[in-house]
Amino acid sequence: MGMSVTISVATEQDAEQIFRLQYLCFQSEAARYGNYRIDPLVQSLDSVREEVASDCVFVARLGEEVVGSVRGTVTDDGAASIGKLCVHPRLQGHGIGARLLRAAEAALAEERGAKKFRLSAGHRSEGSLRLYRRLGYEAAGTSRGADGVPMIVLEKQAPASTYATTA
Repeated sequence: MGMSVTISVATEQDAEQIFRLQYLCFQSEAARYGNYRIDPLVQSLDSVREEVASDCVFVARLGEEVVGSVRGTVTDDGAASIGKLCVHPRLQGHGIGARLLRAAEAALAEERGAKKFRLSAGHRSEGSLRLYRRLGYEAAGTSRGADGVPMIVLEKQAPASTYATTA
């Protein structure tokens, strides 16, 4: 690849690149469901900026370019809700999504006290579901997105100590 991809906490300056990247990455999901009103495609730039400021947001960088991102926040029940994991289509399949997810899990557990992790994927999103299962997530139920897409909710417990976890 030439340069290596690095994982780091997102900054305010990353919001616009995250916004554009998520719009690009979630086109295939929208096509899969025939629904171009899914949340990542209708989210505003201001909303992305708010998430970067308040949530646990990580980016993958190739040089100065943001090529992946993930967001998480701890909910009232002590679970970390993780979402909008995306990797630029040209870099998918190289482990970047797994690295992003592990970085978010470690930060959510260590810095924000998450006891378990929860995420969802569309019921037809086999690539995402395969990744999540490989990383230890198990189906915990179903839901329907605000856009009407049937979702599979997956969860896993946070490790008792995450000091050995690396990004």
